[in-house]
Amino acid sequence: MASANRKEVFHSDMETVWEAVTSLEDYAWRSDLDRIEILEPENPGSAGAKNPIHTGMKFREYTKDGFATTFTITAYEPMERYEFDMENENMQGHWIGTFEKITAGARADFTEDVKAKKFWMKPFVGIYLRNQQKQYMEDLRKKLEG
Repeated sequence: MASANRKEVFHSDMETVWEAVTSLEDYAWRSDLDRIEILEPENPGSAGAKNPIHTGMKFREYTKDGFATTFTITAYEPMERYEFDMENENMQGHWIGTFEKITAGARADFTEDVKAKKFWMKPFVGIYLRNQQKQYMEDLRKKLEG
């Protein structure tokens, strides 16, 4: 299993950072993503709620070249913690995002643990994860700080 961790400070308020990371509708800022499809949106306790995201919810992200990854949210604690399991034909893993309000804005700490499904991919998973996290954080910074 490969792991990658990245911590960043954003000069934006916590609510703005949280909303950018967890939104399943506002994803145009991500340079790698084509679309998000919500697979299981129903949450019996969220009728009329502003944000219907909840633990157990499933969604699928499609890259610009059409590659799909399915996510299942395993923790959703507003402005504190967001976690999900992820899986596609090449890997399966878990992602944890923790958030902290600081004087300068907000600190995000993202950890990703992934297991390659194909033997030949195992040596490359760590490098891939670090590159993905770097690109995600760069895209997020552009969205938040212009």
